Amino acid sequence: MAQAKIQAKMNEATISKFSRTMSMADRSGRLLESLDQLEMRVEALREAASAMEQERESILEMLQSLQNSPEMRSISDGEREELNLTAARLLGRTLCVEVSVGTSRSSQQEDALRQATSIIDKIVKKLLEDAGSSRQRLMALHAACVTEAPPVAIDQKFQALVISCAMEDQKKIKRRLETLLRNILNAENTIKLMDNQKLDQASSSNGSL
Repeated sequence: MAQAKIQAKMNEATISKFSRTMSMADRSGRLLESLDQLEMRVEALREAASAMEQERESILEMLQSLQNSPEMRSISDGEREELNLTAARLLGRTLCVEVSVGTSRSSQQEDALRQATSIIDKIVKKLLEDAGSSRQRLMALHAACVTEAPPVAIDQKFQALVISCAMEDQKKIKRRLETLLRNILNAENTIKLMDNQKLDQASSSNGSL
């Protein structure tokens, strides 16, 4: 009789322990599911913030391009002044929007980003001195950031640095180079247009003599 009672108690303890274990597993599963959902929301938040960051850069670039566009030089002084004031107001409001997406980096990634940024900064500083050579260098750097076959030689050293950077930093480096190249192209087109206008004015003056 006593043996039967002992065995019954042991069975109750086993069942109780099994129930508690299952309950803990259920709770752990629910917590894990909540964390998975939160992780998706975090990634969505980062993607949205990154998209806003890119939109800010795009708006700034478009405003600056508009202010330096050939069309702005073909309108009256009064109209140009009014449009420049509007563009300056929009520029100021855009600059007031601050969006930043931090990136987790290892020490190696930090060093690679620092070196890659330094290379680009040095070329940008030489733009005014030698625009043609600087543009070629920027094109070689950009070629190191794309997967398709580029039309120019790739800067192998820069490519190695970019590959060593965090994925988000790789995308930012590529976007910065694309923006710089577009700005250079826009500036060159503006200069060509101004030169042509000067030639046309000179031809008209000579024809009226």
